This record gives sequence, C-alpha cells and structure tokens, in this order.
Amino acid sequence: MSTINNAFYDELGSRWGTDCDHPIALLRAENALRNPWIASLISKDSSVLDIGCGAGLLTNDLAKRHIRRVVGIDLSLGALKEAKEHDQTAQVLYKQANANALPFDNEEFDVVCAMDVLEHVEDPEMVIKEASRVLKPGGLFFFHTFNRNWLSYFTVIKGLEWFVANTPKNLHVYPLFIKPRELKAMLSTHGLQDSFWQGIRPVIRQKAWKAFFSKGRITPDFRFRFVNSLSTGYCGYAVTTPSPKGEGF
Repeated sequence: MSTINNAFYDELGSRWGTDCDHPIALLRAENALRNPWIASLISKDSSVLDIGCGAGLLTNDLAKRHIRRVVGIDLSLGALKEAKEHDQTAQVLYKQANANALPFDNEEFDVVCAMDVLEHVEDPEMVIKEASRVLKPGGLFFFHTFNRNWLSYFTVIKGLEWFVANTPKNLHVYPLFIKPRELKAMLSTHGLQDSFWQGIRPVIRQKAWKAFFSKGRITPDFRFRFVNSLSTGYCGYAVTTPSPKGEGF
C-alpha cells in the first residue's frame, strides 16, 4: 500500500487560504458547508477540540462564533503557524500533538472533531479511542471521511489527479478510506453511540464546474451540499456514553 502523503501540509503556507488550483480549495468549500452545521449543534459554552485542525478552517470559525473554549491540534507546524496568524480572536489554543496520544485529561471536552482526518492516519480506531477518552459523557464526536468503493476512488482520488493541476501525490490512499459500517463499529467499540450520518457532494450544474473541468481551478463559488447517500464523502456525529462500570473506555 502506498504511504499517505501528509508532508505537503507543511509547505502550503498562505496558500491554505488562497490557492484555487490545489485540493485545499475543496477543503475550504467543504468547511463553508460543515462549519455552520457543527456550530448549530453545539452550545456557545462548549469546550471544543479539533483533531488535525490544519490552518484553523474550523477552529477559527468557531472562535468567531464565540464558542467558549476552542483547541486545535496538528502535527504540521506550518499549518499551526497559519492557523494562529488567522485567528482574529486570539482565543484559540493551538498545539502540536499526535492524535494517537492526546495531551489532555479524561473527559476534558464537550466536543471533539475529526474532519478529514480518519482517512489520513494508519490507525483511525486509535484516534477514535483517544477522542472518546477526552470527551465528557454526552459529548459529541464529529467526523468526516470517505467511503471505500469504486465511486469514491474515481471521484475523490482519480478525479483530483485528472482535473486539479497541483494535486499532491498520494493525497489520498484508497485502502485508508473507511466504509460506514466499519466506522460505526469503531465508534461503538469506544462508547460512541446514537450516531447521525449524512453524505457530502458537490452541487451539480453549478457555474464553478466550468473552471474545475477546463482549468483545474476551484473558484470561491464552488459549493457542496448535504445528501442522504454515503457513497462518497460522508460526515456525522456520535454521542459518548459512560462505560457500564463508570470507568474509562
């Protein structure tokens, strides 16, 4: 299996927020849809941890919405530097940390997010286990990842390689994609139940398609929408429940 390429995040710099000929522009478009949805489901008094926060596309948005405590972790120092520079509130705590060993206490957060993370790690279940550990009972775990099937292979992997000029090699590795039933089993194993699921797809017949197919550019008006099908990208949340003996998971 090819090794996932996570090194390129360190090299993006200011392009996190500006590039239109790089898949990072698609991430910005996805966040434009997902961020308000996440914010609508959490209270302003929440403590939120964003695992794999990148340049703060979610964390900085939540801070501007006056969420009480927002923390972002990532392995990329370059991404964390960009996140800090674009935190208009100066309230977000950014730390370099490994998702497999979160430097936080048990039951410290009301919300943990792992958006576009689980398909970029070798052991997604360990990330889920750690997320569950630091979540309070009744806390929310938000996720976004990609299904593993021929459709997602051709749209998420080959589609980017064919049409987006500056797609890094091994941006995504097909065997690391996760079928919903596999993710549901991981969540359940670590005390995350009552899950909600929905798909995400680009809006069909939008004007931005012309620039995408003809020039390999993702313009600022490129939009995604929520759908019922989980066949390609999908997101959702699950709720933490106490273990039967009231102990950690």
